[in-house]
Amino acid sequence: MITGLDHVQVAIPRGGEDVARGFYGELLQMQEIAKPAALAGRGGCWFGSGDAVLHLGVEDPFAPARKAHPAFLVVDLDTLEQDLTDAGHECVRSDGEIEGVRRFHTHDPFGNRIEFQQR
Repeated sequence: MITGLDHVQVAIPRGGEDVARGFYGELLQMQEIAKPAALAGRGGCWFGSGDAVLHLGVEDPFAPARKAHPAFLVVDLDTLEQDLTDAGHECVRSDGEIEGVRRFHTHDPFGNRIEFQQR
């Protein structure tokens, strides 16, 4: 029986770790998690914030996830949307589609779709 969710993995291109750190670490303020030594040589990087854990794995050839996406719960959706917009990321609101949930979608620097929600 499933008891929880350990992490979500999203693909990035080879050599994209520094760009990922800028977006996920600096802009989204997620903390980088050290990868186990046995996995570190594969590239990519891991991040966490609260209960959310995101693994970014190198995929070659790389293709961004345009439909599949992680959905992160946030405390202040409006401030995050403004921060992302100020950093040049288009945010598309989807409020009202799910009762009691305010949300928007954007894309990371690699073109992967990401959703942010505030209940």
